[in-house]
Amino acid sequence: MITQLEFILYVSNQEKSRNFYQILLQQNPSLDVPGMTEFTINEFVKIGLMPNDGIAKIITPKLPHPTSGNRIPRCELYLQIENIKTVFEAAKQAGATEISPITLRDWGDYVGYLADFDGHVIALASKSIRNFEI
Repeated sequence: MITQLEFILYVSNQEKSRNFYQILLQQNPSLDVPGMTEFTINEFVKIGLMPNDGIAKIITPKLPHPTSGNRIPRCELYLQIENIKTVFEAAKQAGATEISPITLRDWGDYVGYLADFDGHVIALASKSIRNFEI
């Protein structure tokens, strides 16, 4: 049985990514030490940030160094949030690249797509138009 889930993103600059995700997730890290930053989303889910060189010590040479995939979309964080427009704009101000504006998608969610500094795709979503501030 899985008791907790943590998604770990490999990043080129831990401090820069920490500052960005603090704004995006609207919270301070629950752990912030050299080599790992974690944000606790709820009691079961965390998002971690690990420097490319740190994970490379574990996975290379069997796998390529993570820097060989920088700016290539390798994952998507799909985050259901409130105040989607406010958070979307704050993420852009913090350095995210807008990929696709907030739009009602075929599956019924309002979703805007961004990319962080390392090319990880971030989908900010809301199920309700009332969370889509105009």
